[in-house]
Amino acid sequence: MRAALWLLALFGVAVAAALFAGNNQGTVTLYWPPYRIDLSLNMVVLLLVGGFVTVYMALRALAAMLELPHQARRWRVQQKERAMHGAMLDALTHMLAGRFIRSRKAALAALTQEEALTSASEKVPHGHHLRALAHMVAAESSHALQDRPTRDRHLQQALDQAPAGGTAQEQELREGVQMRAARWHLDDRDAGTALERLAALPQGAARRTLALRIKLKASRLARQTNDALDTARLLGKHHVFSADAAQSIVRGLATELISSAHDTAQLQQIWLQLEQSERTMPELSIHAAQRLAALGGESTQVRAWLLPAWERMVTLPDALPDYQALKLVRTLESGMDTLDATWLARLESAQLANPRDARLQYLAGVACLKRELWGKSQQLLTQATTHLPDASLRASAWRHLAELAEQRNDGEAATAAWKKAALAH
Repeated sequence: MRAALWLLALFGVAVAAALFAGNNQGTVTLYWPPYRIDLSLNMVVLLLVGGFVTVYMALRALAAMLELPHQARRWRVQQKERAMHGAMLDALTHMLAGRFIRSRKAALAALTQEEALTSASEKVPHGHHLRALAHMVAAESSHALQDRPTRDRHLQQALDQAPAGGTAQEQELREGVQMRAARWHLDDRDAGTALERLAALPQGAARRTLALRIKLKASRLARQTNDALDTARLLGKHHVFSADAAQSIVRGLATELISSAHDTAQLQQIWLQLEQSERTMPELSIHAAQRLAALGGESTQVRAWLLPAWERMVTLPDALPDYQALKLVRTLESGMDTLDATWLARLESAQLANPRDARLQYLAGVACLKRELWGKSQQLLTQATTHLPDASLRASAWRHLAELAEQRNDGEAATAAWKKAALAH
């Protein structure tokens, strides 16, 4: 469409020029004493147009000739910039391929090219960014080569190219350098320095997934379990891990934190710091109750912490693994002397609701034994011995039966029970 319009316009100009030139009778007279020159108006117009075009082309040719040195200079600068960027690409390629010596050499070549351009007063607009990245590639390669002095030197030079109060792009670059440095110190098993690097990050950058991952590993390495637990919770909320993996990590850290308690006050403080969903985890509630009992805590508090796991075991008999159910039974057994009426009712109702559960029979038998209900205790413990899955529980049941036989002065039954208790291990 545009070409057709241009063609129509050209025809129009041609027609107008033909009408003007064909019927133009005008003349132009030049007087140059003693001469007189008569020229047609058409010739004068052609001469003027031709002269203008000639002068214009001459000026353009002169400008192009004068521009040749500048173009040559730009070409040389362009070649140096291409060589600089090519060296930087080679450095990144070699680093990804695991050729760290070549990578560092190419990064240093890129730095040399950039310095040459700067010394020639031909600064690259993004020169300081490229210098920072080249130093980081050299530092990364040096870290892989276990050359820590060279790594630290290039790291500091990269930080110098990205000042703390710079532009937004410089700030992003500095944050990336600090995160990478924290990762390097973590690889060196220097958790303290890694955490210091992360602490220097702004609040927003410190909550990024990469920073939180590094912080989690550094906190675990530094035995800062409380910080590691908080970090794992954040990562779980950001869906960095799968639900099962996040729960496993949190559970492991919480277990470690509970095990680090040295007295009941510290343990109760740790327990209150846990989230409600964590306190209902059977693994954590059983472990915390065991730890509280070992530290001499009140049996009432121990049973209160065990209640979620107990309800889960009673409601779903196969919900708890055998080792967790064993821990639960052992922890409840250790506080049978102070068992209150509420828990006695729970034991009795649970045993009646699950008459074939040997663990509940064992607990009910031990409770009856502590309250001197010898007959019922003997009946429940005898039933439990044939179905208890754990050897240690069977041995404990036979020991209790031996004690009951001694209470009845039945030496033969006591000897047989003690013998079976020894064989059960």
